Amino acid sequence: VGALPIFPSNRLKYNLNWSTEGLINEYCNHCDAIDFGKKIKLLALEGYERLSFDGSEYEAFNTSGGLGSLCETLYKRVKKLDYKSIRYPGHRDLILFLLQDLKFHSDREHLRNILDRSITTTAQDKCLIFVAINGNSQNKFKQRTYASTVYNTMIGKHHFSAIQVTTASGICTPLDLVLNKKLKQKSGFIKCEDIPLRDFLNNQFGHYYKDEKALRGIDA
Repeated sequence: VGALPIFPSNRLKYNLNWSTEGLINEYCNHCDAIDFGKKIKLLALEGYERLSFDGSEYEAFNTSGGLGSLCETLYKRVKKLDYKSIRYPGHRDLILFLLQDLKFHSDREHLRNILDRSITTTAQDKCLIFVAINGNSQNKFKQRTYASTVYNTMIGKHHFSAIQVTTASGICTPLDLVLNKKLKQKSGFIKCEDIPLRDFLNNQFGHYYKDEKALRGIDA
């Protein structure tokens, strides 16, 4: 997943669209993952890869916190599971320079002050969502991919950034489904992965994530 400015104008090619403390923790804390069927911890900023998305090039790397409860849910059901943040190419190397070469990994407060002072915010952003699953189906090794982009938009008379839309939608949709008794599970802790994708996307709040082109072949 990546929340990115549409018009990047600094060397990091990034804007502070959400909590700076949360961003730093994402880059510094260990990352939950499953590898060869075992729950493990990975280093943030490792697992580097490049990908193309709607004709544009991006990079992705391990960051913490993104899997939520998926490691517990999919433990012993999948061989490999990880979460990565998507950024414009070159971003990770500059973050590594700050955290490792300049030792800000152990001085997060000063790093936060520097980022807050130097990196602007913007409401002209987009959120990229890319999910790839590999596995055996009908005696064939297959890959299925869900990829979509959520853009900043007008809702009513107000303009909302993409990170605001996706965050609010992700909170309001489960609440709306529970309150309107549209979930089969009636009690107990409800995890995000307990909600069928179609039910989420057809909700009055969840539809902001919806991309019919990205859904083709997902239900099969």
